Amino acid sequence: MQNETLRPEFTPIGLADFKPTIDPTMQQHAEGTLIDKYGRRISYVRLSITDRCDFRCTYCMAEEMTFLPRHEVMSLEECLRVASVFVGLGVSKLRITGGEPLVRKDAMWLIDRLGSLPGLENLVLTTNGSQLDRFAQPLYDAGVKRINISLDTLQAERFKKITRIGDLHKVLNGIDAARAAGFLRTKLNVVMMRGTNDDEFVDLVRFAVSNELDISFIEEMPLGEIHGRNNTYISSEETRQMLAPHFELIPSTENSGGPARYWRIPGSTSRIGFISPHSHNFCDTCNRVRITAKGELYPCLGQNDAVNLLQVLRASSSQEALRQAIIDSMGIKPFGHDFTQQMDAPHVVRFMSMTGG
Repeated sequence: MQNETLRPEFTPIGLADFKPTIDPTMQQHAEGTLIDKYGRRISYVRLSITDRCDFRCTYCMAEEMTFLPRHEVMSLEECLRVASVFVGLGVSKLRITGGEPLVRKDAMWLIDRLGSLPGLENLVLTTNGSQLDRFAQPLYDAGVKRINISLDTLQAERFKKITRIGDLHKVLNGIDAARAAGFLRTKLNVVMMRGTNDDEFVDLVRFAVSNELDISFIEEMPLGEIHGRNNTYISSEETRQMLAPHFELIPSTENSGGPARYWRIPGSTSRIGFISPHSHNFCDTCNRVRITAKGELYPCLGQNDAVNLLQVLRASSSQEALRQAIIDSMGIKPFGHDFTQQMDAPHVVRFMSMTGG
């Protein structure tokens, strides 16, 4: 790969090397696991590798964004160090996010190595799909198991309005490229917005079913200073009612390791998911934390408390110091969030693109 020789060698730490110290007030788990003070096991990390994106989606970022300077962003080697320690602490699912992760220069250098981490069972990627026509095959070859693609509309003009600068045809080509590369169960993520795309929910499900895709409908979350959400919010239950006259939806007990709750359509391989941070809070079973591109560990998406891992990474090459910082961060993971009263006056003012999608 280009610039391969410029990257220093890095030896991942295996599961057997980890002996985490757990707060005695926590429910005890087996060695090699990471648990919070409420006894919830953390098995899923969402790692953002850039805050930059080639779209400007209205619900994700401001039209004129100020992006992080390079020195404030984790290097790819630092991302690998963080991921390796989490996997050593029992994390089995790692999602690469952004911004748009595939606009990060040399992103495949990192993804290739993450795919080889001992103990990592599920390496997945969230993308806007714009770069998949180039990267789908390398991603598959690197060991990425599954791709989530953001797609809020099937109408080209509406797509451009939502993304401000995006090209729907590039995303549709990316979906085709993912299928050709061998990816199965690729999932579409649809942010539900009243008056914007609610007239397309049936069409989006039909598109998913006809292309053997999964699809998840996501309640809009109050992140960043974006006004008008009180008028655009739609609950998962309302969307299910919209779909019910057109599809027989059967509740499923399937779990992809994330927050989605799934339904099935008889005769189809597609799963219909709903992610409901407002109407059906899933905090009691939360199994995840997020790492921003600048190395901030957020134990909860809906809170502002964070641990600065970048400072730890650059203060020492010791994996033990990093491991201990991660273990200690479990002490600030709250039991849950409360988005209900925050739609137009969000408690969390950072944009979703800054946290990691």
